[in-house]
Order: sequence, then C-alpha cells, then structure tokens
Amino acid sequence: MNENIAFLELKYGNIYGGYPNFYAISEIALLVFERGSNKIFLESWINQADVDIVDVFAETDDLGHTTRRIREVLNMQTNQRFRYDEEFRLTDRDLQGAFRNLRSTKTAVKNFLHKNLRKYRFDDMIVFDGRRDIFLCERSGVSFDYVNIIDIQKDLNRETDYLFSLNKLATVVDFHTDRSYLRTHNLEYWLHPIAARQIMPGTAAFDAARLLMVFNEYNERHPDFMLRAAKLLNKIQKRKDAKAAAAAKLEQEEAARGKDEES
Repeated sequence: MNENIAFLELKYGNIYGGYPNFYAISEIALLVFERGSNKIFLESWINQADVDIVDVFAETDDLGHTTRRIREVLNMQTNQRFRYDEEFRLTDRDLQGAFRNLRSTKTAVKNFLHKNLRKYRFDDMIVFDGRRDIFLCERSGVSFDYVNIIDIQKDLNRETDYLFSLNKLATVVDFHTDRSYLRTHNLEYWLHPIAARQIMPGTAAFDAARLLMVFNEYNERHPDFMLRAAKLLNKIQKRKDAKAAAAAKLEQEEAARGKDEES
C-alpha cells in the first residue's frame, strides 16, 4: 500500500531596514513522496509582494562546510538582488508601507498549505531545523494539529552529538539532480517535468528535494549513512587542523623575521 510523507522547506528574511526579528516568508515548498511507488509531487508558493528582504545564505566548500555567510537584499516582486548595507534603516512611513504590502501574505500561505494538506493527506511531515518554519506558518493561521512533525536535524544531533547542516548532509549522501532524476549514493527517483522545473539551486524546492534524499538515505541505508557522515566530519577536522597548523607556522615565521629585523 502506498503511503505519503511530506517535506516542508521555507525561505524567509527580515524586512530590509526593518526589525531584525520580524520575518517575511518568500518561498514555500511542500514535497510529497509516495512510498511504494516512489512518486514525487512538488507544490511551490512564491511571495510576490513588493518588499525588500534580507536573504542570508551560506557559501560552502567541497565538503559542504560553511566558509562564510553572505547577505543580499532581495525584492520579492522583481526577484532582483542588491548589495546589503547593515547601516540602512527604513523610515517609519516606508516600513508601514512594507507591512501593508505583506498583509495578503498570511492568507496566501494559509490557503496554500491547507489546500495541500487536504490534497495529499499525509501523517508525517519532515522538516530540517524547522522550529521557525513551523512558527511562521502557524503565525499565518496554518494548523498542523493532525500532522506528526519530525525534525531530522534534531534526530541526527541526538544520535551523533553534532549539528549537521543540510549542505553537509547533501555532501554525505552525494546528492545531485540532472533535472530528470534525484540521485544519491544509494537512491534514485524519477522526476516529473513539472516538479523538475521547480528544483533549482537556492530555492525552497531544491532544499526540499535534498531533505527527501537525506531522510530516505538516513532511514533506508542507515549504517552506510552514518559511516559516510563520520568520514565527512573526519575530513573537515583534518582540514581545520591543517589550516591551524599553517597559520601557526606563518605566525612563527613572522615573529622570527621581526626578531631578525630588531637585531
């Protein structure tokens, strides 16, 4: 018998020049996986309000390790990006205008999620570090009363005592997609063209696809998954140690040069 399981991913940011703790949802992706048939259904919602938000994303190395965090300004209506200025502040009038432009967002988010909760009828919904995602949805009036929410990041943290990022886990499972399939080290799922068009790097849909593959590798190939995760952490630690050793050597050489110049 086929059984649906859902994966929820949001993109959001605070209003540029506004309150740092007030977040506006810019994207929602709800990916539904039908166990048994391996069919994938993907529903996406994009906020097109004329509001600038701060988009924060990680730049990573080949191991999925974050090398720096980048802030950009994104206008949700035009999808244009601008340079972020941490000193920029909106006037009270402009801030109230941004709030007005966001008023319809709550209804849109509520309608989108409730429609798809009814449409696909799943019991379990997987999130990744999803506390704020769920809060923002509930603040929009969405009810998850009949859904069992599983945060895989928390499960992994309990098992490994390490707080994995989704970027690292995608590296662990060797996630990639060629627009026709989602593939990892052990798994492969065909994508309908409608779903494939939505799965672009940097989008909520892309993260939902990565979350699906990570979750299924973790549950269906658990010993292999844990071994690969341990190997990745070992590589990251070795790279950190090598960088620290190189920095210490450089400091010693500079100190030695300073003494030679003094003498």
